[in-house]
Amino acid sequence: MNVGESRWQKRERIRGHLLDLVDEYGPGRAIPGERQLSDELSVSRPTLRSVVDDLVRDGLLVREHGRGVFVAKAKVAQRLGAPATAPGRPLAVGGVDGVWTSRMVDFQAVAAGARISRRLNVSPAEPVLRITRLRLADGDPMSVDTLHVPAVLVPGLTPQDLETGSFYQILGQRYGIGLATATQIIEPTVVDTAEAELLGVPVHTPALLFERATADTEGRVVEFTHSVYRGDRYRIVTQLSLAADDDGSGGRVLGGSWSTASAVPGADTLVLDSYWSG
Repeated sequence: MNVGESRWQKRERIRGHLLDLVDEYGPGRAIPGERQLSDELSVSRPTLRSVVDDLVRDGLLVREHGRGVFVAKAKVAQRLGAPATAPGRPLAVGGVDGVWTSRMVDFQAVAAGARISRRLNVSPAEPVLRITRLRLADGDPMSVDTLHVPAVLVPGLTPQDLETGSFYQILGQRYGIGLATATQIIEPTVVDTAEAELLGVPVHTPALLFERATADTEGRVVEFTHSVYRGDRYRIVTQLSLAADDDGSGGRVLGGSWSTASAVPGADTLVLDSYWSG
């Protein structure tokens, strides 16, 4: 026991020990039991359990009822600004770890409606394809993606096309649509009942919401996508280019820019290049 140790210092000591175990053991291995760890660290079991709960919430540990606590699988990392294609992996998301595949959940033509018509700059009565896919990384459910595409742009598109190929490649190679720009927002959310069932997580599990509108070289909005990614398995990694100010007093970021998000008062939007491949 560390005499004079504050509650915060004790929790940090426990957390540091558990993180060392995570690094040492690797995914799938059980960590020592609660009694053993509390004795080794000279802390109460409720305090230890609270720190374990934090690491479970952060997706670093996994509790399995009746079996114990295990090191979780590594998170999938998205590197912002990474290339949008991965040679030999047509369904891969640019800059994201793992082998990506898709499973079709829903594919139907519907009227755009008020909300989607604003995103696509079309009439509310305009027919659009609403396409929902479950995206998997190395076989594990990772995200639920819903695409809305003006039907007139993609005649003959089938569900099978989007299970075996990249949507963006199909737009370019089959329909001659060249993509130019995309505006994307990222914000925290929680999964609803349908998303939880598809992703295999409890309802209201923390997640990341991506919404993206993509325009072609003619300025037409050709896609609006709403994607929900598991917060316990997905992380965003950024690499910034920095330059010192002329007077040497500080620095500035060259790799991205921040601007006020007009649609969300008080929020900010990081402006970056589009990086999705499918």
